[in-house]
Amino acid sequence: MKLSSLAIPSELSTLLESQGYSDLYPPQEEAIKAGVLEGQNLLLTSPTASGKTLVAILASGKVTLEKGRKVVYLTPLRALANEKYEEFKALEGIKNSNGRKLSVRISTGDYDASGESLGKGDIIILTNEKFDSVMRHGVSWLEEVGLYVADEVHLIGEPHRGPTIETILAKIISYSKEAQVLALSATITNAKDLAKWLSAKSVDIKWRPVRLVEGVYEYGQIKFSDGAVRKVPSTNRGAAIDAATDTVAEGGQSLIFTETRKRAVSLAMKAAEVTPSHLSEEEGKNAAEAAQRILRSGEETELSRILARVVERGAAFHHAGLFAQHRRIVEENFRNGIIKILTATPTLAAGVNLPARRVVLSSIMRYDSEYGGPAPISVLDYRQMCGRAGRPKYDQIGEAVLLATSSIDAEELTNAYIKGEPEPIRSQLSREGPFRTHLLATVATMPGISEDELEDFFSRTLFATQYHKATVRASISRALDFLIGEGLLERRRKRFIASDFGRRISQLYIDPLTGVSFRRAMKYLPSEGRHTLGFLHLIATTPDFTPKFPLRNKDWDEAMLLIEEKGDEFVIPLPEERNYGAFNEFMQDLRTVMVLNAWINESTEERILDVYSVEPGDLHRSVENSDWLLYSLFEVAKLVERNDALSEINALRQRVNYGVKPELLELTQLEGVGRVRARSLYNAGFVTLKSLRQASLERLAALPKIGSAIAKRIKEQLSL
Repeated sequence: MKLSSLAIPSELSTLLESQGYSDLYPPQEEAIKAGVLEGQNLLLTSPTASGKTLVAILASGKVTLEKGRKVVYLTPLRALANEKYEEFKALEGIKNSNGRKLSVRISTGDYDASGESLGKGDIIILTNEKFDSVMRHGVSWLEEVGLYVADEVHLIGEPHRGPTIETILAKIISYSKEAQVLALSATITNAKDLAKWLSAKSVDIKWRPVRLVEGVYEYGQIKFSDGAVRKVPSTNRGAAIDAATDTVAEGGQSLIFTETRKRAVSLAMKAAEVTPSHLSEEEGKNAAEAAQRILRSGEETELSRILARVVERGAAFHHAGLFAQHRRIVEENFRNGIIKILTATPTLAAGVNLPARRVVLSSIMRYDSEYGGPAPISVLDYRQMCGRAGRPKYDQIGEAVLLATSSIDAEELTNAYIKGEPEPIRSQLSREGPFRTHLLATVATMPGISEDELEDFFSRTLFATQYHKATVRASISRALDFLIGEGLLERRRKRFIASDFGRRISQLYIDPLTGVSFRRAMKYLPSEGRHTLGFLHLIATTPDFTPKFPLRNKDWDEAMLLIEEKGDEFVIPLPEERNYGAFNEFMQDLRTVMVLNAWINESTEERILDVYSVEPGDLHRSVENSDWLLYSLFEVAKLVERNDALSEINALRQRVNYGVKPELLELTQLEGVGRVRARSLYNAGFVTLKSLRQASLERLAALPKIGSAIAKRIKEQLSL
């Protein structure tokens, strides 16, 4: 089927043809036949890089240009949202029927912002959590949405993200019945069940633009599923490096999935011993420049130095512990072929699109938090990782390779994974925490809803289709008992409304349990003294705080000393040591407190990594999360009229945001002046903005970490 034959606006057709689109891929053709351009709800399941985004673009063009309605594109990750934003931005040059150019908007955070201004866009790209927040704020433009695109919809089965995806889709199909739903995924075994739930047609097609062959490496050779056998030269650096280097030697790239971050780093270092010989002179120069960019961005740590060293040699590692800018540099240089072997934890499989000719799974074992130890990966996870094999426009074939071991031989791996069927998607809304959170949000946005109406809404979830009605009723009953008992909801005869407290907790996008703990803390907070460590400990104990850093045996003495010296700052009372369970639970959050305390007292990322083993990526995520939770604590304090605590909470929030001691807060108000530059200015005697106004440009430029460009920016801001 030709693109030119489709019933789409001519401006859209012209734009797509200028980008090289001509013939439709089979999944795209089947989606068209299923009625996606006529407003039919559709669940499109096809492998990575098989053209699902183009289907979304075509459907979006029809809805925005012909019907004058909006499109909401939902993704599970910020990185993926940014990726889709770049793809959809190309549509901004097209004019709709009113002669106005299309506008594409994106938002991935700030859950307390109403999102009303996003309505100025025609195509609005949001993370699932941001859209959930938008619905809770009741924005007016939701009535104008004609198409919802839900990407990576298989993540409904993931414990952390799944309940949010499921609930927002349930609300869309329940209350936006005129809007079309297009759900996208690479792998869903029970696609028909999900399609039925979504009142959608199902297009489930295994076609991919680059053929995939799967195999197992054992005894120096790979046996592929198509019967081919390939001998692999030894690099003397282990099976994973052997399998990866084998394809690099023929001009391809390899992606090695590892079970841990530590393993990713160690394998990247081994890969860096063999990749230099596969770099051209020009690629070598580019790799060296990429390494320098890593060293110039962010604070330098041992982790960043190791990364720079391996990148300079044409290898790299990628995991959530890396500084965000370093991850972007790695991704960019893997895409352009400079990095030949990339090692990564499985989180990359669900994130940005980084295809390689060969994907190698160094181990099938992963840490499972539910199991409490190492467990084999699911077939679904294996399929997601396989999806990265094969670079469209570069490779004619993609290869996924498992490594046999003394405990798991080739036959067992083949039967379990290569021939195995992915596990069906199961609802995670049955979990108590997410259920009470989404029930509160439902009542808060629909005041006066009855218990029958609540039951009717939750009967439209995937949870209800996969469990007995009695299970759903029991979940509703438990959640209502908790929310009413804690004063978040009020019962008015047979109907429910959210209290002022409950409505605000829902808008703040925090777990009701977090809100309750904040209210309790504010109620009993002493009006005298400092509470810095107490507030940090309070937010660290909440179910919303991630990532947590559990106390290690080696941290115990420091934690006890902290309690001894500053125990009066704690908001949550310290349990007696004889109450072992409660005391141990209290202690477990203290490493998180010590990390945040080190950060706000200007410890470097290097020192935090060295002392507490917390990597920059995790540190910055915890800082970002702390900022949001401290903001929420501030709002709860206002609600319960603890105005005496507001200035202390706000000051701590600013310290967490910038990672500084109190005396630097005024200087960090300046754009471009972070913790390092603020300290440089302060140590040189410039302790206030007034003193900076009086300084000469030359004097500022001569200071360490400042320079002429930053000095000029400082002076420009001070003159306003």
